[in-house]
Amino acid sequence: MSPDDTSHGKTATKLVYMANQIATFFKTQPASEAVQGVATHINKFWEPRMRRQFFEIIDNGNSGLDPLVLEAVPLIHRPEPVRQD
Repeated sequence: MSPDDTSHGKTATKLVYMANQIATFFKTQPASEAVQGVATHINKFWEPRMRRQFFEIIDNGNSGLDPLVLEAVPLIHRPEPVRQD
């Protein structure tokens, strides 16, 4: 079974796809606005759980993310870890 066959793998694949779609849209904007546009969109419309999974993808490397998404990473808000009480 490949990593993409697990529910977590499918979620990761979907998040990468979605982030890359956002980047594709913002590539039509002026270069000076594209990186900020990607970050703003993800910060505004992705719930903390999605952003937490997004950063897991980033932290594990070899993400398949568009270079524009990778440029936006420093501007994307990393949510607090889930507390395990």
